[in-house]
Amino acid sequence: MAQKRYIIEVEKAKEACDGRPSMGPVYRSVFAKDGFPPPIDGLDCCWDVFRLSVERCPENRMLGRREIIDGKAGKYVWQTYREVYDLVIKLGNAMRRSGFGAGDKCGIYGVNSPEWIISMQACNAHALYCVPLYDTLGAGAVEFIINHSEVSIAFAEEKKIPELLKTFPNTTKYLRTLVSFGKVTPEQREAVEKFGLTIYAWEEFLQLGNDKDFDLPVKKKSDICTIMYTSGTTGDPKGVMISNESIISLLTGVKLLLKSVNEELNDKDVYLSYLPLAHIFDRVIEELFIMHGASIGFWRGDVKLLIEDIGELKPTIFCAVPRVMDRVYSGLTQKISAGGFLKKTLFNLAYALKQHSMQKGRKHEEASPIFDKIVFSKVKEGLGGNVRLILSGAAPLSTHVEAFLRVVTCAHVLQGYGLTETCAGTFVSLPNEMSMLGTVGPPVPNVDVRLESVPEMGYDALAEVPRGEVCVKGSPLFSGYYKREDLTSEVVVDGWFHTGDIGEWQPNGSLKIIDRKKNIFKLSQGEYVAVENLENIYGVVSDIDSLWVYGNSFESFLVAVVNPNKQALECWAEENHISGDFESLCEDPRAKEYIIGELNKVAKEKKLKGFEFIKAVHLEPVPFDIDRDLITPTYKKKRPQLLKYYQNAIDNMYKSANKPKA
Repeated sequence: MAQKRYIIEVEKAKEACDGRPSMGPVYRSVFAKDGFPPPIDGLDCCWDVFRLSVERCPENRMLGRREIIDGKAGKYVWQTYREVYDLVIKLGNAMRRSGFGAGDKCGIYGVNSPEWIISMQACNAHALYCVPLYDTLGAGAVEFIINHSEVSIAFAEEKKIPELLKTFPNTTKYLRTLVSFGKVTPEQREAVEKFGLTIYAWEEFLQLGNDKDFDLPVKKKSDICTIMYTSGTTGDPKGVMISNESIISLLTGVKLLLKSVNEELNDKDVYLSYLPLAHIFDRVIEELFIMHGASIGFWRGDVKLLIEDIGELKPTIFCAVPRVMDRVYSGLTQKISAGGFLKKTLFNLAYALKQHSMQKGRKHEEASPIFDKIVFSKVKEGLGGNVRLILSGAAPLSTHVEAFLRVVTCAHVLQGYGLTETCAGTFVSLPNEMSMLGTVGPPVPNVDVRLESVPEMGYDALAEVPRGEVCVKGSPLFSGYYKREDLTSEVVVDGWFHTGDIGEWQPNGSLKIIDRKKNIFKLSQGEYVAVENLENIYGVVSDIDSLWVYGNSFESFLVAVVNPNKQALECWAEENHISGDFESLCEDPRAKEYIIGELNKVAKEKKLKGFEFIKAVHLEPVPFDIDRDLITPTYKKKRPQLLKYYQNAIDNMYKSANKPKA
């Protein structure tokens, strides 16, 4: 059966000229063959997204949180679209009465909550720039963002107020008003007033909006809606300016895409809000739900209670980052392993048959309805029982995890790709297309995409298998970096945003992200190593959870810091009669040799060159984390920080591996 191609060519390739690399053809989604989706009448800004839904379905459930009775979480309690609208108007009036209006910068700081969305909508109503504040960007990030964007009013979760006070007096040049989503202590009030600022508890601030109605300003598509600060792997955070048009264009594109694959959202859909609203991924997903008059339920802010919140809310759409998907996968495989011979055998049989049927082209719901009922229904119930779409984004999802979840969750598992600069959604894989495993799918139907050759890394956009830097053009693109025109002009050339990621077109029109443009270094013998590509290849080893590959121009070979899979390493130790806890196993030279052997198997299988083999490993029992500043909030590795943190381990690996054999 011929494979369907999901992209169409709209402009020819360009050969290299004027010192510029060659560029591949311009492609767009096949769903946009008649042109990009037209604007929706009356939808000119993010405020209209909410306003139109209030007019259309005022009594629909909009925002929900779990009721806490005697310290225990009960059912979700909901506010309707009309109730939320009334609070937004009141909050907006309070902001205007306090002297804040169009063009002012409003910070929002804390875990996702109804108050977060209400504050965001008040910004949308009165044309303030919404500036999410979050501390996972590293020490001093909140202070940097407040000062850099000149935030004058900030809303914060009650427990984040002390963090804001730590930025004093450095931020008091710009900050004038703080509002707690909860209460304010007398001590906090005194500390704030000492610097001439004002602080309010949530209910107290709302009262300011009771007796005066302010007219809403006219808002244009080109107006900036939000400034989102992204974590670079080096340097200060960058303020990405996102306009109303960027978000609305993205929403219309996703709406067309979902309609084209018969998975349109409706006002009965339910979403669990737990991924940070401070990131564009969750922001646009929640805007999409609001656009459809659907429901958003908030988690309690504790990852250990997430599954319980899912069970109570019963979402229909579940979005996750790969770290969450990996946990789901590990939890399921551990349960299967502990289930006894008969259960394990039945599961493996059901899995093999359903996977085979799906690979033959059957839809997941038709592939094995009997096994769905008697085997996989328990997995579905673990996600609340109603999930029909699972979307993974922000970082690459391991192919074996994606394949497993596509079979066992009884839902479409889709992988997406985008950046804050492209308003999150640029590519997404399609339902029931098993050939898209390990890819991020074709472009969404409101952007054009082309690859640009990267000769120094050996990537040719005009080759038989086109590879090159992913470049994007279209209305979802950002409006530039705030106060950094120099950085903007570096990445936007002739209207094309250069993502820095290396992609490879697949025959079906989906894209595979294979490397990162800057992640290249030279070994002492002059060979170039594209390290991210290698990490993706080695990442398929089931005995490891993550790894960081390192090399430099003074050494002729590569080494790696590896997070081994705890269950796999302990199982290996038991089979080989090696005792000790997980930490001591990570120190054991025999365990290191075993992991190197597993890495070498993959290297041989993938026909890697000799200098791409890993010669030594350091086994790290603690996963790379944000707390040690080793990864970004979207789980990209911070390579300079990793080198600094593991410098001693790197030195020891090279010293040991270079030691002459006796």
